Amino acid sequence: MTEKRQKDAGLEAFFEAARADAPVPSTALMARVLADAEAAQPKPPAVGLIAMLIEAVGGWRGLGGLATAACAGLWIGFAGWADLDVIRSGLTGDEVGVVELMPGGEVIALLDGSEE
Repeated sequence: MTEKRQKDAGLEAFFEAARADAPVPSTALMARVLADAEAAQPKPPAVGLIAMLIEAVGGWRGLGGLATAACAGLWIGFAGWADLDVIRSGLTGDEVGVVELMPGGEVIALLDGSEE
């Protein structure tokens, strides 16, 4: 046991000398290390106007719903209401009819106040 303490005491002098004279890295080494660390960092994604608009409507799911609604609105606007009644009657089997609530009265003339 005493022999081990003597070996430790002999080594302790070397350890003290090493602690007193700590090596300092050169500025060139530190510059290379920092350049490597900066190159290894992930780059943030570029956020453009389109990406911000997609996020504003709720991401790709929201954009899909918006596109579906736009296509349905375009189709309804192009096909007109009469064709929708035909499609609905074909799906449900019900007969669809049109009821004229104000026969002979035009909406524009009523709004104008010039109906005779």
